[in-house]
Amino acid sequence: MRTGNGERVRLKHLHMRDTLKCSSFQTKTIMKKTKVSHKLPLHLRAGLLVFVGVVLVGGSLTRMVLADSYQAQINALNAQNSQTRSLVNGLQAQAASYQDAISQLQQQINGLQASIDANVAQQASLQQQITEAQNEINHEKAILANDVKTMYVDGTPSTLEVLATSKNLSDFVDKQEYRTAVQNKLQDTLKKIAALQAELQTKKATVDQLLGEEKDQQSQLASAQAQQAAMLNYNQAQQASYNSQIQANSSKIAQLRAQQAAENAKLGSGLIYSGSCGGGYPADASGPAGHWGCNHPMDNTIDNWGLYNRECVSYAAFKVYQAYGDMPYWGGRGNANEWPGDARSAGIPTGSTPRAGSVAIWNVGAYGHAMWVEAVNANGSILVSQYNYSYDGRYSEMTVSAAQAANFTYIYFR
Repeated sequence: MRTGNGERVRLKHLHMRDTLKCSSFQTKTIMKKTKVSHKLPLHLRAGLLVFVGVVLVGGSLTRMVLADSYQAQINALNAQNSQTRSLVNGLQAQAASYQDAISQLQQQINGLQASIDANVAQQASLQQQITEAQNEINHEKAILANDVKTMYVDGTPSTLEVLATSKNLSDFVDKQEYRTAVQNKLQDTLKKIAALQAELQTKKATVDQLLGEEKDQQSQLASAQAQQAAMLNYNQAQQASYNSQIQANSSKIAQLRAQQAAENAKLGSGLIYSGSCGGGYPADASGPAGHWGCNHPMDNTIDNWGLYNRECVSYAAFKVYQAYGDMPYWGGRGNANEWPGDARSAGIPTGSTPRAGSVAIWNVGAYGHAMWVEAVNANGSILVSQYNYSYDGRYSEMTVSAAQAANFTYIYFR
């Protein structure tokens, strides 16, 4: 139980194996004191050793396990889970980054594929044009060949031969011009076809080169995407492993809490809970540090005696003030196990005999536990009221046997 420092504390049970807790205003948190390695496998091995060291004795559950060992294991496992959850959170962030990279690479691959498809279509179109041009060349050659053959059946005549065979000068000129025109047409057609072929081949070569580059880029992107996917798969496998370890630790914690609750139950009989509030403890009260009481979250505010609300010592201090109108300000040095020494220093008597209206201190663990004695029964057992018996900041009452009550130190404020 915590006092004015607001931390949760764990108690050692030397004989009765209970796990009540109560800390001081200045006590540092147990979790801050716990050193945990950043390497999860070491966490698991450490947690497993702690767990096995407690629950396995001669191959069976030990019956004489001290309550603080339960809490120590729970704290260690909780610390491991906290550390592991941090690792999982980091892995989830990395996984999101991997997935984002994969998506971006896929977009680039899709864009390249669209460009490749367009260039393949252009390549096919150019090839078709080249084929058509070649067909045109072949057709033009056939026409020209027929014309030449018609004109020059006996071979290419000389100018004199043409002149000699001409009927007159006009006929000679017509034949000469026709021959020249045919030759020019042949040359022009051949040049045109050659230029068209060169242009189509250049375009095709450019498209072929572009296609090769795009396919290389696509291959590189696919390789990068595969690497990202592999890292994502590894990341997800790590997350699954860590989550499995967290689940295993949580299962161990549940087992330890069940064992701890069983040990707590041995403190007394007839435990009765009344919820968050009880025993007259204020629901909402004004104090030096603000409003405090059972309607406020546990350890959220400080009471009039410098102690955190809904802790065992805060309730005990309130009961003393309620009964006698005065309670020393023990905040900052108010651990339950410090109260007997504080009382003696203040001249307040202590003893081992229970009295109604006294504060019972159970000196177990690092901080002890404080209870208000409601009544002393004829058989020597006592009825006590308390807060935070089960680490939840709730009020409860219970009957403690005479044998157990003999282990308490009592502070007689009146």
